Amino acid sequence: MKLNRMILSAAAVVSAAAVFLSGCSAPGAQDNMNIPTEETLPEYGYEQELNIIDDNYRNYYQVFVYSFCDSNGDGIGDLNGVTSKLDYIQEMGFNGIWLSPIMPSGSYHKYSVKDYLAVDPQYGTMEDFENLAAECEKRGIKLLIDLVMNHSSKEHEWFLHAAESLRAQPCGAAEDEPCLNGDICPVHDPYVDYYYFYDEKPTGSNNYYQTGSHWYEAVFSENMPELQLDNPAVRAEFEDIAKFWLEKGAGGFRLDAVKEYFSGNPDKNIEVLKWFVDYCKSLDPECYIVGEVWESFTSYTKYYKSGIDSVFGFTMAEEDGKIAKTINMSGSANSVKSFAQAMTTVEEKLAEYSDTAIDAPFIGNHDTNRGAGIFGYDPAKIKAAAGLLLTMSGSPFVYYGDETGLTGSGRDENKRAPMIWDAEGSGLTYGPPNIEPQENRFADVQTQLSDPDSILNYYKRALRIRNENPCIARGKTEVLNIQGQDTAAVRREWNGSGVIIVYNYSDEEKTIDDFTGKELRGYLTVSASQEVTADGGLVMPPLSIAILSDN
Repeated sequence: MKLNRMILSAAAVVSAAAVFLSGCSAPGAQDNMNIPTEETLPEYGYEQELNIIDDNYRNYYQVFVYSFCDSNGDGIGDLNGVTSKLDYIQEMGFNGIWLSPIMPSGSYHKYSVKDYLAVDPQYGTMEDFENLAAECEKRGIKLLIDLVMNHSSKEHEWFLHAAESLRAQPCGAAEDEPCLNGDICPVHDPYVDYYYFYDEKPTGSNNYYQTGSHWYEAVFSENMPELQLDNPAVRAEFEDIAKFWLEKGAGGFRLDAVKEYFSGNPDKNIEVLKWFVDYCKSLDPECYIVGEVWESFTSYTKYYKSGIDSVFGFTMAEEDGKIAKTINMSGSANSVKSFAQAMTTVEEKLAEYSDTAIDAPFIGNHDTNRGAGIFGYDPAKIKAAAGLLLTMSGSPFVYYGDETGLTGSGRDENKRAPMIWDAEGSGLTYGPPNIEPQENRFADVQTQLSDPDSILNYYKRALRIRNENPCIARGKTEVLNIQGQDTAAVRREWNGSGVIIVYNYSDEEKTIDDFTGKELRGYLTVSASQEVTADGGLVMPPLSIAILSDN
């Protein structure tokens, strides 16, 4: 396998020898990373006691296992590598993990599943998964796995069996009689009805491919045939699959490509979601399910009618999302005041469909350009965007490496670049095949942990503040009236506790007199040398956030 060279900030170029150094600890062992103590970082006088609630409002960290941490020196990330980094993930302030697909697959991304009841050998064994789940439970981390119900791999035994039957002649027995050929028969093979097969290629679409004399539907790739999710037998399979993984220690599921279950038919998609959510909740009422519906705001919010916990908040994500527009663009429609109003709009729309909806905002993931690139590799902008994300209500999702400013844009493989743990290349992976060389603009994790001005430590403080004040995630947003286009304030209250979140997203220091007497509970500044003060008026540096008590 060809090594993809990575430039580690200004420090080093990873060599082949460095890649083969395995710096991930043994499963369950303490991570050997030197996580700074409070004594090694500048004093911050507003730290409160943690108040982490064990419910489905969490801070989620998305891990693409292939590129995360290699524990055995083969250049591919694995489950034991994830386990070795749980202390780091927890210390950052995350209490939920979403694993991109881990099931056997012929692709690097693993979205073409060959076996729903196994772990891909590249990632380890089922015992490794069970150990990861157990270690997550010890730390109060909810573990989500990616579940692909829209399609399987064409190498899945269901498809292979069906394709073989379609090449055979009918056995001659009636449909309701026992098959004379051991179910290798187009009439008697139940797997034929697991997929969409046609005698002739349907017109009007290029999403059809040939196997033998028949055609099958595959929206995403020839290698990923669509499953018939209105077939009771297919639904029974996925009920068994869900039960299997919940019993293995998964705390829930991220559902891929929900809007393509029945392309162009959202009502049918919602019905499928309701069936799956209801079944999973019958097994575990605390099972958390988040769905990918890559659609407009008015379209994806309707999926909450299914009773699903969360649907990814695409209105905030990517280059044209509300977070990026607030950071990168000017004008009243892109101001922080407009962002504050957008938060209330999201909450109100979700409430139209569900009284249990949990928003799932994010900046980017494996399908999008990296956040660092969206914000022009400007550390102040990267931090300011993280501040917006991590002061929203709901369960925010952070893509691995975004907390360090990891690079990745363009082709799909580039968006899944190796996590850079230290300058020596410990635990470094090759990354996916065909990834282009990635120049990393910022330091590795180890270096950033010791740098109070790093992107990582901004994320860490923001998550800490979020974990100190559970009303940030759970409270309903009320926009407060303060002067200035580039300043905004919102109030959230939950369970008798309340905070006021004040934003100064201008390029100059602001003094805000509206909250005299309110206790300052914490703040976020893009420079570690800056601080927010509340003696008299609230004095806020550029691109800063203040958290005030409203009790």
